[in-house]
Amino acid sequence: MSLTGLGQRVRSDDQVPARAPWSGRVAAGDTLAITDLGGNQAVDFLVYDAADTSERYSAAETIAAQGNIFLDTGSVLLSCESRPLMEVTADDCGHHDTIAGACSKESNTLRYGHHTRHQHACVENFLREGARHGLTKRDLVSNVNWFMNVPVEADGTLGIVDGRSAPGMSVELRALREVLVLVSNCPQINNPCNGFDPTPVRIVVATSQP
Repeated sequence: MSLTGLGQRVRSDDQVPARAPWSGRVAAGDTLAITDLGGNQAVDFLVYDAADTSERYSAAETIAAQGNIFLDTGSVLLSCESRPLMEVTADDCGHHDTIAGACSKESNTLRYGHHTRHQHACVENFLREGARHGLTKRDLVSNVNWFMNVPVEADGTLGIVDGRSAPGMSVELRALREVLVLVSNCPQINNPCNGFDPTPVRIVVATSQP
């Protein structure tokens, strides 16, 4: 997908290194695009009302409204006040996760052993980047995992398997009001969500305004 090909003017264009965080404000009507440069890379994502960050993405409201635990083109990310924050307007991959949450030092220790506790994780990325905007651990909620493949097994358990994306696949979201976005380019190396090898992603914010 090409934002400039759609007649949009690029406001920012960042390559986010493997394991690194990113944040930015996206004005109402502007588009944010995330491109998986290497393929099979999970991207953890949180979004807040920029004017009042106490209103933030709600997985529960979003899932209930669309009747689906996966996100695809046309999915609307709802806030804890049941109001729309962003809409998925284009998607090369589909089936993005809403329920697996963000990896942390604590969850790594529980799942993979105490020898992983020192490893950097998405929660630490969110805390570090959120602090730049006055956010703390109390402001973290269950997040979206773009490109992450989390099937629900027949017995109700969740799997974490190889991602569905390939190099160059993108997802685009239009802001339905001015929002603050936090991203963790997932550093996880203990399960196949990143192919055991985290890689960079590209984040572009563009506008159709003159």
